[in-house]
Amino acid sequence: MRFSAAVSLLSISHVLALPAPQTSESASSGSSGSLRGSDALAGYSADENVPISPSTQVSPEDTELAPGQSEDADLGLYVDLSHVKNPQPIRGGDTSPTDPGIRTQEYDRLNSDLYIPPGTDTGSVPNSKWPFGLSHNRHGLAGAGWAREQNVDQLPVATAMAGVNMRLSPNAYRELHWHKAGEWALMLKGSVRVAVVTDEGQSFVDDVTEGDVWFFPAGIPHSLQALENGAEFLIIFDDGSASEDGTFLLSELIQRMPESVVAKNFRTSVDTFKSQPEGQLWIFPGTPAPRDIEKQNVTGPAGLVPHQDAYTYHYSKQQPLKVPGGSVKILDPLTFPIAKDISAALVTLEPGAMREMHWHLKSDEWTYFIQGSARLTVYAAPASSRTFDFTAGDVGYVPVPNAHYIENVGNETLVFLEVLKDSHFNDVSVNQWLGLTPGQIVKDHLKVDDAFVDSLPKVKPLILPGNPNLTTTNFTEEAS
Repeated sequence: MRFSAAVSLLSISHVLALPAPQTSESASSGSSGSLRGSDALAGYSADENVPISPSTQVSPEDTELAPGQSEDADLGLYVDLSHVKNPQPIRGGDTSPTDPGIRTQEYDRLNSDLYIPPGTDTGSVPNSKWPFGLSHNRHGLAGAGWAREQNVDQLPVATAMAGVNMRLSPNAYRELHWHKAGEWALMLKGSVRVAVVTDEGQSFVDDVTEGDVWFFPAGIPHSLQALENGAEFLIIFDDGSASEDGTFLLSELIQRMPESVVAKNFRTSVDTFKSQPEGQLWIFPGTPAPRDIEKQNVTGPAGLVPHQDAYTYHYSKQQPLKVPGGSVKILDPLTFPIAKDISAALVTLEPGAMREMHWHLKSDEWTYFIQGSARLTVYAAPASSRTFDFTAGDVGYVPVPNAHYIENVGNETLVFLEVLKDSHFNDVSVNQWLGLTPGQIVKDHLKVDDAFVDSLPKVKPLILPGNPNLTTTNFTEEAS
């Protein structure tokens, strides 16, 4: 047993072993002890033998430090606790406190920058991280799929946008429905057939696959059906309080109206709907969609939705801008007009690289991590910052106009999606800001030399390459 765990258990055992007088509330025959102790135990202890050992301080022999953990705290090097024995909240020397427990070490290993914060972290910053793995996973009918969500109930700071991670089994439906909020989505795996009808009576049917996007404005009815390979996708609502459980459903619409009214509305008999199942369909098994999508094109007098108003975008076919350290591809209303207030960037970072320090002008940033490991520091005015760690399946959130960066701290390519509630994707680059500011002003503020000023870029780098060895202190080095 590890020393820290042993200390905790010994201390607890001592407390539990204290004698307790019998009372009239003692348990039934076969039990010992009592539910409550004597009032003589309250305050002013006469016990002169209060234990002062064993020590709660963790011995260096019972733990180990990760690479970079002994470096100056203000350097804020990433500390990987994944393989160290009995990780401790030590940064930059022997003066840091130790942690004898009680704790779940897995949380500390996944969140080392919260457990061992950089020395530059200070003040109070709202929590900016939510793992979908901690969200309730609601299952559909007969194994047809599931969904788990993140909104202000899970991440209170995320007031502008909310997310849903949804799975549809092969041929399953997300039933005909509509929302109070707009719905932007990125396909993560598989393929889906999208069907939409507008308020003008125009129809739209399209197939989307991994990497593609759709958007449905608030109130527009739609349905989703997985093709034979099934599907998983990410939904972003343009309202932080939106909930997947608050969807307007066709099944509930029919069941919540008087039967006579439903029959009158459709000019039919009340017996027409007698076979409808009780309750919500929500996610349910379906008949396989025909491979020929033309067989599902139903067109009224208003015709089809015109190309400029298309509800899908084949983002998977867009080629990214490749730069040293990674790639970026932007999708916003300039090329996808129907999503008039949603802008996104799909970013890849190679090990050691970082999305440069920046902030956004008018929108919070909602970020979803698709692959790899990352960290992000949020700077909030005037003097607060906090650093968070992320892995695949996590959501990050940065309120406008807080400054931040995203750094790849793993050994594989990091992939993430940045989403803004804005009419075009924008950010202010700290590099470019200083590069286009008169050099003397920069020198007077930061007390740097001419060589630094001359090195500042006049074009946004977007991504900065870096050494995958995150414990180096030479930050001019790059990956070979």
